[in-house]
Amino acid sequence: YREGEGVEKDEKKHLHHLEQAAIGGHPNARHNLAIFEWKSGRAERTVKHFIIAANMGNDESLESLKKCYGMGLVSKEKFAAALRGHQAAVDAMKSPHRDKAKAALRI
Repeated sequence: YREGEGVEKDEKKHLHHLEQAAIGGHPNARHNLAIFEWKSGRAERTVKHFIIAANMGNDESLESLKKCYGMGLVSKEKFAAALRGHQAAVDAMKSPHRDKAKAALRI
């Protein structure tokens, strides 16, 4: 719905499906919601979405959160907690099979 590929472009439906994906645990959708909130001028909601996505292991959200911290939009404590949450999520996803697949894709 965002691009109107195969369907009529519809921002409202796009946002609805993005929210549903985020609620369902999709970290990239959560990150994209943060970007939407930022563009809408809602910094507090932006930070909340970035924190949730970072806690799910989303690298982009962690980097964006770092920028928000630099701008004074997030406290040191919340940033540190998100950093720990991100690392825990990354560690939880580590496995020999993932490492092998990642190595195979670098060919």
